[in-house]
Amino acid sequence: MATPFWYNTALALIKPLYQSRLRKRAESPEQLQQELLERFGPFQTPKNQHAIWFHVVSVGETNAAQPIIEHYLKQGQKVLVTNTTKTGQARAKALFEKAPYLDQFQAVYLPADQKHLIQAFYQKYQPKLLLLMETELWPNLIDQAQAFHVPCILLNARLSEKSAKGYGKVKSLTVPMLKGLTQLLAQDQSSYQRFLALGAVPNKTHVLGSVKFDITAPQSFIERAKVLVQDWQLHNRKVLLLASTHAPEEKEILAELKSALIQDSSLVCIVVPRHPERFDEVFEAAQRLGLQTQRRSLGETIQSDTQVYLADSMGELWLWYCLSQVCYVGGSLNEPGGGHNILEPIACQVPTLLGKNYFNFQTIVDEFVEAQAVEVVNDAQHAAQTMLDILVNADKAQRLNDAAQKIMQQNQGALHKHIQVIDQYL
Repeated sequence: MATPFWYNTALALIKPLYQSRLRKRAESPEQLQQELLERFGPFQTPKNQHAIWFHVVSVGETNAAQPIIEHYLKQGQKVLVTNTTKTGQARAKALFEKAPYLDQFQAVYLPADQKHLIQAFYQKYQPKLLLLMETELWPNLIDQAQAFHVPCILLNARLSEKSAKGYGKVKSLTVPMLKGLTQLLAQDQSSYQRFLALGAVPNKTHVLGSVKFDITAPQSFIERAKVLVQDWQLHNRKVLLLASTHAPEEKEILAELKSALIQDSSLVCIVVPRHPERFDEVFEAAQRLGLQTQRRSLGETIQSDTQVYLADSMGELWLWYCLSQVCYVGGSLNEPGGGHNILEPIACQVPTLLGKNYFNFQTIVDEFVEAQAVEVVNDAQHAAQTMLDILVNADKAQRLNDAAQKIMQQNQGALHKHIQVIDQYL
C-alpha cells in the first residue's frame, strides 16, 4: 500500500528546514557535504551490495544491535548500518569500521523518508534483508521494502503506552507499516499487545524478549579503562558517573554534589551529556559552579584536583561505565524524560540509579525496581545523596549489584532467538 499523499507532501515542505538544521550543526563543510549526500542523494556507490541492512537510530539502538551485527560479520556476511543521528553513526563506526571487518562493513545516514530517495537507496544498495531496531518505523522505508521484495523485520521491538497513543493518532500511516513487516519480534508482552492493538498481524508478531539483556562490556573498553586507572592514578579515587544526561540534569546534580566534591578530594564526577551540541553548555555550567573541570575533547586527563571530568567525546560511554563506581543514567529527571538504557552500566557491574521518568524503558526498569536492583530517585538532591551513599556503603553497593546480575542472567537468551528468526531469511 502506497504511503498517503499528505505524508509525502509534508516531508517535501519540511525538507528545507531539516537541511538548514544540518547546516547549523555541521562541524566542517566537508562533513556537511557528506551528510547531505547520504541523506538526500545522489547516493555514492556502496562498498557492498546485497548486504544485511540494519537500521538503528542512535547510540542505544546501535549498542543493542551490536551482538547481532557482530554475529553476522563473524560469519563473513556483508553488513550495512544506517543511523539517524550523528552519535549513532559515530558509535557504529567505532565498533565495526576497523579490522577485520573493513571490507564487509559500511555505515551511512538513513536517507530522508521521501519515496524517490528511498527508492534510489534500495536500487543502489540492493539489500538482501532489512532489520529495524526497536521502534524505528518509517512509512516509505517499509513500503519500498515490499516493493523491492526485501524481507523487513522489526527486532527487539518495544512500544511504550505514550508512543502507542502517538501512533494511534496516525493510523493511515501506522497500520500499513505494521502490516508491511515480515516479522515483528517484541521485547515483552505489553509491547506485543500494543502493537496488535495498532494493527500488527498476529501470526507475524511474537514475544522473544530483549536482546539488551545479552549485553557484555566490550573487552577493548575494559582494557582501556585499566590503562586509564594506572595513567590517571585513579586507584584511590571515588568515581561517580552522570551518563546520557539532558538539561538541566547536569547543572542540578552537580550543584547538589558541589560541597562533597570540594570537601572530599578523592571524589571525581564524570559527566557524559547525551547530545554533543550541549557539550559547551555543560562545561560552562560546571565552571559557574566553581568546580575544577577538565575536558576529554581537549585531550585533558583527570588530575589530582579534578572535580568534574566532561567526557565530551563520541562512542566512549562504555569506557566511562568501566571506570565508574556508581552511575546515574540520565534523561529520567528532566521533563518529559523517558530515560536511557540502564543495562550497560549494570553489565559493567556498576550500581545504578535513575530518575522517576523512565517510561521509554518501563518494562525493563520495573523488573529491576521490583527486585531492588536499582535505585529510583525523585530529584537532583535525591540523586546526589543516593550516589554518595552507595560510594561509602559497600554492602548497599554489593546488594544492588548482586540483585541486578541475577536479573540479567534470568533474562538472557533473546539474542539466540532473534538470530534463529533472521537466519530463516538468509
